[in-house]
Amino acid sequence: MPTDDERRIIPDVPRGPLCEYRSRAKFNWKDFKLVLENSTLARIKYDVWRKLESEPLFTPVTSTLTADQQKERAAKQVNRVADLELAPAEVYSMDYKYRVRYLMSINEALHSVCPSMSVKIALGVGLFTNSLLAMGTERHSAVYNAAWNREIITCLAITEVSHGSNTKRCRTTATYDPKTQEFVINTPDFEAAKCWIGNLGKTASIALLFARMYTSDGDHGLQGFLVPIRDPKTLQPYPGVIVGDIGEKIGLNGIDNGFVMFNNYRIPRENLLNRTGDVTPEGVYECTFTEPGKILGAVLESFSAGRLGIMQESSNTLSHAAVIAARYAAIRKQFGPEREGPEQSIIEYQLHQWRIFPYLAAACILKVSVHALTDIYLETVQKSQAESNGFELLTQIVSEIHALVSSSKPLVTWTARDAIQESREACGGHGYLKAANLGELRNNHDPSCTYEGDNNVLGQQASNWLLRQWKGAKVESPVGTANFIERRDEILKNSFEAIVKSGCKVESPEFVTQCYEWLMCWLLQSTVDQVQLSSDNGADRFKARNDSQVYRARDLSRAYAEYYALLSFRSRCQRGDISEELKPVLHNVHCIYGMWCIDRHLASFYAGGFASGPPFADAIRATLLQACGQFKDAAVSVADALAPPDWVLNSVIAKSDGRLYENLQNQFMTNPGAMERASWWKDIIPTKMKSKL
Repeated sequence: MPTDDERRIIPDVPRGPLCEYRSRAKFNWKDFKLVLENSTLARIKYDVWRKLESEPLFTPVTSTLTADQQKERAAKQVNRVADLELAPAEVYSMDYKYRVRYLMSINEALHSVCPSMSVKIALGVGLFTNSLLAMGTERHSAVYNAAWNREIITCLAITEVSHGSNTKRCRTTATYDPKTQEFVINTPDFEAAKCWIGNLGKTASIALLFARMYTSDGDHGLQGFLVPIRDPKTLQPYPGVIVGDIGEKIGLNGIDNGFVMFNNYRIPRENLLNRTGDVTPEGVYECTFTEPGKILGAVLESFSAGRLGIMQESSNTLSHAAVIAARYAAIRKQFGPEREGPEQSIIEYQLHQWRIFPYLAAACILKVSVHALTDIYLETVQKSQAESNGFELLTQIVSEIHALVSSSKPLVTWTARDAIQESREACGGHGYLKAANLGELRNNHDPSCTYEGDNNVLGQQASNWLLRQWKGAKVESPVGTANFIERRDEILKNSFEAIVKSGCKVESPEFVTQCYEWLMCWLLQSTVDQVQLSSDNGADRFKARNDSQVYRARDLSRAYAEYYALLSFRSRCQRGDISEELKPVLHNVHCIYGMWCIDRHLASFYAGGFASGPPFADAIRATLLQACGQFKDAAVSVADALAPPDWVLNSVIAKSDGRLYENLQNQFMTNPGAMERASWWKDIIPTKMKSKL
């Protein structure tokens, strides 16, 4: 049970029209919030929000700024955040897990206020320094410290115009010249130009560049280099560098995404990131791969940190969209049982519950699962830094975490994307107002589905790992997410009818778990069979694997992520700090999300013979609708538990006071120029009218 001090971390909500539904909840919404995130992390976020609320630079804008103004604002916000020193000095002397978790929480709070500013910091400080730590050595410490202290603006230059996911085909070159002991960087043509590089368009002075390295003894593949781009004092590009901004985007225009091309541009030999290999002054490549456990952990930190950050931010975006829809639904009234009688809130309608409650449940489930996955990740990196023993086990854990991240990032970002659109439509015309903030959420979230790995390509890495476990001599799953494969024969014999006959209730977590384990086993076997069939018909390995994605490996990756999310939430709900009054609503949340997800996979359950005839689909859908009906009285309080402060949520239709129409009136009446005659009024007077004047 949370203490009173822990509850006091969370500000009270004001009294108003939403209290009608708040009073129906049979639990303390603050206690529910402290199930979703612990009090330490909640305190960090609220401290950040309190500091930023008093800063004029972070006051929400009421009209659309130009792309250049957005870049200027975000860049100034980055500098101001550095001045505010949001993390106390002692945080940096704490152990790795505490320090990084603290900084991640700050980033979550910043992203909720201004996504562009948050991403600029994440790219220029977090991802840059993580990558430098993973690939560099002591000789790069000056750049690392300068980036960490925000004395320089940095970026990561990986993606090229014609290659993104397939990094092995990137064509920027770095050729070593032993006469001058320099690398010569060249861009062979525009298709090889580095592009979409955050911070590069206008502000970055140095890039961590990935280029194909050539020395006298051959091609050594993609390597990392520190490459100065601009004079840090003037921000003018150096000779031999063509750099610019790629232009206005759909959203996140505070980030100056750029492109860069190099023409015989020289950098010192020491700028090669040499953790795993170095080049001698004479031009001989030498492998320096030592302490494999530590290097493996550092590489894990580099490739997973960004994706985990995206998942944290996206789970918050999902929460914000669901909160807006739930609060609006409780206040907005339309129709009623009696033609001339009182209208009822749209939250009372089953169709509306079915539309928005699964996203409210998903916000809870995914927030908990992302938190749990982040803990596993941080503990693994910390362990790898502390010791290099147990390399084989560490390799297995790294592989499993990579699979979890590769499947969960698509699930979280896709769910947030869909939640925003459904919430926008569920809020009708008022949801289309810029002031409702759903449009901004949509535009700023959208790139999350493609950066740090296109979701469909990323998911293949998870399904590939699962297939290796399926076909391997033994299952290597230290985290335990694939241990069900050891029981494959027993699981595949299961069926809906058998599970129900065993006494397992459809609404129970056990039923959901058994359904998912059967689904994944069937998808694994189906995928293996399809690959084998394609191979038998003459397809090469590449084509056979590609032709097994749709309805098989792709669905497998998503099911795996959903399975992990549900297990994580169930595990959290079984801890000793859960009060009796919270258990029913937590069970309700699990049931809604579990039934909703299973409903999406119905075709696979029938195709694989798990069920036949109407009973299975009828049971799943009836249970989902019943669970949504039971959730109605808790929905507003759950939304309160997910919501940030009003100024952060920044939605005129979802303020915590519930005064929907008063807030809309104020928005309409104070909108700049709302009741002024247009300055161009003379130009639109009809021609015939003008002739009479």
